[in-house]
Amino acid sequence: MADPQVGVIMGSDTDWSVMNAAVEVLREFAVPHEVRVVSAHRTPLGMASYAQQAAPRGLKVIIAGAGGAAHLPGMVAALTPLPVIGVPVALKYLDGMDSLLSIVQMPAGVPVATVSIGGARNAGLLAVRILATADDSLAQRMAAFQSTLAESAQAKDAALAQRITEQG
Repeated sequence: MADPQVGVIMGSDTDWSVMNAAVEVLREFAVPHEVRVVSAHRTPLGMASYAQQAAPRGLKVIIAGAGGAAHLPGMVAALTPLPVIGVPVALKYLDGMDSLLSIVQMPAGVPVATVSIGGARNAGLLAVRILATADDSLAQRMAAFQSTLAESAQAKDAALAQRITEQG
């Protein structure tokens, strides 16, 4: 397997049920990636090492999922020059709003691109788009994906119009 271009990290293995959607997208687009549990609170030195070594190891984008206090995406963004995409993970309480607000409210100079609560699929797609800026083949595959989305929406529109017409 080629060297990973995207790091998919999460604060706990319990986040995998959400973060797997990002990995599925990366597989669909044949983007080399790695998956790790990197906890901002339980292994802060390991998290710092991961973030600082990501670019030298050849990663281009990091997708970081976290719930609750959700410090992982922001702390990683503070320690790496790479783009970081934050995925808020819903936990038992607050339905992920705590995670969303923690990830999206970053201080000036420490950007984290934030997707919706549980939006790991969109995080994967955003990572692909970022990589596609420097990879024509990947950009073509993304354009084909977008065309398929448009065709699907147009087919649904036509089907709904037909049902309405038949109902009279």
